[in-house]
Amino acid sequence: MAELSNCPKCDAIFVKSQFRDICQDCWKEEEQAYETVYQYIRKRENRTATILQVVEATDIEEELILKFIRNGKLKLAQFPNLSYPCEKCGRGIREGKICVKCAGELKKDLQQFTADEERRKESAKREKQGTYFVVDGNYKKF
Repeated sequence: MAELSNCPKCDAIFVKSQFRDICQDCWKEEEQAYETVYQYIRKRENRTATILQVVEATDIEEELILKFIRNGKLKLAQFPNLSYPCEKCGRGIREGKICVKCAGELKKDLQQFTADEERRKESAKREKQGTYFVVDGNYKKF
């Protein structure tokens, strides 16, 4: 179902869809910006440009270029020096959401958490198990 929303760029009211989160006019501006960026980097001499070089040459905001990369409009396989920041540390990456180093740290943290949970469960299990004796008519755990 269609939903009315304000455009985050120009504050105009528009019908929000699953495909667009900005109004028609801002979308057209973004498409023109994409064409400008694409025309620049597809030239042989510019294929090895970095994000900063593309920003300087095209006068398009870095965040918009990163949006093109994240949305898959710009394929990094064709442009070896383009990258986008890891969501955890900010290091330049070419695929996924986090870099290899952060992924390794996350995996290590998850393994540590799992091991801690297992130890906690084992401790709780041992706590429940025990030997009970009747002393003076009362049960006592030893």
